[in-house]
Parts: sequence; structure tokens; C-alpha cells
Amino acid sequence: MPAENRPARATNPVIPGFHPDPSICRVGDDYYLACSSFEYFPGVPLFHSRDLVHWTQIGNVLDRPEQLTLPSSMHSSGGIYAPTLRYHDGRFWLIVTNCHEGGGNLIVTATDPAGPWSDPVWAPGVPHIDPDLAWDEDGTCWCTVAGISQVRLDPTTGETYGTPQPLWSGAPGALAPEAPHLYRIGDYWYLLIAEGGTERGHAVSIARASTPDGPFEPCPANPILTHRGTHHPVQNTGHADLVQGPDGSWWMFFLGVRARGGTPFWHVLGRETFLAPVTWEDGWPVVGEVTLDLGTLPWPLSPAPAEERRDDFDGAELRPYWISVRDRPAEHHTTKERSGWLTLRARGNSLDEPDVVFTGRRQQHLNCRARTLIDPSEGRGGLAVRLDERHHYAVEATGTHVQVVARIGDLRSVVAEQQVPAGPLVLGVTVTDPPSDRGPFTGPDVVSLGFEGPDGTFTALASLDGRYLSTEVAGGFTGRILGMYAAQGTVHFDWFEYEPLDG
Repeated sequence: MPAENRPARATNPVIPGFHPDPSICRVGDDYYLACSSFEYFPGVPLFHSRDLVHWTQIGNVLDRPEQLTLPSSMHSSGGIYAPTLRYHDGRFWLIVTNCHEGGGNLIVTATDPAGPWSDPVWAPGVPHIDPDLAWDEDGTCWCTVAGISQVRLDPTTGETYGTPQPLWSGAPGALAPEAPHLYRIGDYWYLLIAEGGTERGHAVSIARASTPDGPFEPCPANPILTHRGTHHPVQNTGHADLVQGPDGSWWMFFLGVRARGGTPFWHVLGRETFLAPVTWEDGWPVVGEVTLDLGTLPWPLSPAPAEERRDDFDGAELRPYWISVRDRPAEHHTTKERSGWLTLRARGNSLDEPDVVFTGRRQQHLNCRARTLIDPSEGRGGLAVRLDERHHYAVEATGTHVQVVARIGDLRSVVAEQQVPAGPLVLGVTVTDPPSDRGPFTGPDVVSLGFEGPDGTFTALASLDGRYLSTEVAGGFTGRILGMYAAQGTVHFDWFEYEPLDG
């Protein structure tokens, strides 16, 4: 069959890279999906799809300081946890937890999911994290949270009625019952939760009741999804949401990780969004096999235009995939100072600082290359692979030399340095598979950092083990971000290019 006539095939993850805690809603033929964003600004990336497989980021829900405050005193992996996105009564509703001192649960709404979204309504009577919204037939709104408990809520004011009541918390004694979502499907209300912790023991379980406040009967086949104790290439599966496909079939979105290397296996991209089919037996959902190759789906696919590899910073505003650490004040991040350039003005003197001036994008492929043209004549800055303040690699330039800096926990080292001619130059980072002689001590990948000469030849100043920029080493809930930063003075970037190398 000619290539142009072959059915398109779908692959997992459907949203690769650091996109955890997916929450999805359907409006007609359109699907919208939101994810957690933790310490990054803007917060809560929002995606659109027509086929459940190809997703385009159309914005960020929390994109103004009035909506999102992430103080420098907040630790990494704090901030925005686990949104729930729903459509009700002609409006989009999103409830989410801002996990820092003085934060709490907030609600924002929009008539257009691309924004603008409203200023937040706070719900101080809603406890814990992972809040969910569900409306019953008489219009009562129920908010269910990690724990698992539930309280009646007026989402327009944030007022709660009564005290939170316990519902059902999964298997007796299970770790971390969380991520509740409540649905009316057929004759029952279904309560979908995660349990077992978001690490290798992660799982999805479900219960049902005749009313939204229970009592709930657990599914006899719980957990309905888990890969714990297996060799499956997708691990840590959990934090799920259900939706019907274009043909009326049922599907589950959930987070998972692709761990690689030797023992104990390391995942570096963060928790990603995956898709699996669901069928129903005796009134209970049955999750089909999780595969990296989803094959052909029972409806036409709608591939989005291919993302441009290079951003020349020609627009007045940054594209929605660009994120910064905790905030992005215009006086420190701008495309308006030098036409066609991103200008970063330093605040703090290194990537070790919680208020570093950094603009990056998620690493979304196991093997990839990032490049940028930097003018460091007015300062010092570079190109970094960031996991958090204590775990990052960077290639850093001044007007006279380039160096590679590695921060691993309490250790910070300049691992290589070389003089270069004055003027703009191209910095590069390449992430590739580990050496072929793999064994139990092999890391997940190799991160090479360096610069390009006038003829385009890449000089790798250092090639470093990628395990030290993994969740299994660093801890936390995020994934790698590739981006540009300023550590001293003012630094200009003409373009940034991201290229997948996965084939």
C-alpha cells in the first residue's frame, strides 16, 4: 500500500516528557487535557486533540502572577499538583492544589480553554491534594480529594458545606490513596483512585456506588492497572482518568515512566502521559494491554503539524511550551529588548539558586539534541539540563571561555573548560544511549555538553552519566528541562533548536 494511503499508527506515550497527572474532558468532538507543573511558571499546560493521540499545547492555565505565586523559599517539586479539568454548564472548570506555605486549593474557569482563565477562587475548606469536581443531577458539586474524602462545594465561591467525609481508600493499608476522579456512568457512580505511591508500586483501583457519596463497593479485580513487579517497559502506572473515544469506546489516560539502564533502573524524562483501551465486564472497567505501539485506532487520526525544531524568538511572546523556574518577570525574560533574540537578565549567580533566570522546555525524547546561539558579551550564561537546583549539567559561556559545570547533590564541579574566540557561539547538549557494553551498573543515557566551531563541528567538552539527573537519584516529581539561563549580567540568545534523535 502506498505510504500516503496507509492507516496512521498511534504510539505511546501520547504526551511524552514531564507531563504527569493527566486530567481529560471531552466537549463535542474536541478533547482537552491538563497536567501538573510543580515549580515551573506558567503552570498547568493545556492540550487539545481530536483523536486522543495527537496533542497540541494551546496554552497554560495559570499564566499570570495573579493566578500563580511560587516563592523562592518553596522547594523544587512543590507548587502545582494534580489538576482536575472538567466541562460543566457551558464552562471549563479546573481545580488544583498550590503546594507551598500559604497556598491551598484553587478553582479557575474559562469559556475558551485556550484562555484567558479567570483569577483563582480559593477553597480553604477543601483539604489535602488532588481535588476532583463532579456534579450530580440536581447540580450539587462534589469535591473529592486524596485520602480519600469528599465535601460538597460551591465552585463559584469556594465555599464548602459540612466537613469532609471519608469514602473509600482502596486496598486496606495501601500506600498513598490519591488522585480520585468521580463519574456517573450508567446506573452507578464510579470512584477511580491511585494507590501504592507514584513509584514502582503505583496502581489504579476503582469502586462504585448508587450515589456520589457512597457507600462504595470495590471492584473484585482491583487493581485494574499496575505494572509493579514486571519487566514491562512502562512502569509507575497510575493517576488515571477515563474518557470516551470518538466512536463511543472507553479509554484510560494515566501517567507512567520509561525507566532504563541497570539496577535500579532510572527514569529521566519525568512521568509521562499514556493511553490504554478500556472495556466493560459486569459493570466494571477492564484495562487493556499497555503498549508503546497502539497500532491503528477505530477512528481516523488527526496528526497535528510537526513542531518546528527551531524557535527564532521572533514573536512578542514566548511559545506556550517555554517554562521558567517559579516566575518569569518581564525585566528578566524578554524578546522585546533585541529583536529576534531572547534576552535573560541574571538574578542569582548560578543554576544552584532557587530564583535562577532560566527559560527551558521539557526533554520529550530518550535521545535528543539541543542547541542555542548565545551572545555572552554582556554577562555569563549557557545551556543546561535541569532537574532541580541540586541536580543539573550545564555548558556555560563568557566572552572568552566555555566551561561545563556539573551539580550532583552537595557536589559542584567545573569538569571541563576551554578558551574560545570572542563573539556569539553555538552551545550544544546531546543525549544518547549508554555504551553498548551494558550491565547492572549502566546508567540510562549519556549527556554530552560542548560547543560548535565556525564550521559547525561539535566539540564535546564532557560526556556525563545521565543517572545523576534522574528521579531515582534526585527524588521529586519532575523531569528534565533543557533550557537557557543567565548567571551574571545580561545574556542574549538568537535561537534555540530541539531535535529528537529517537529515529
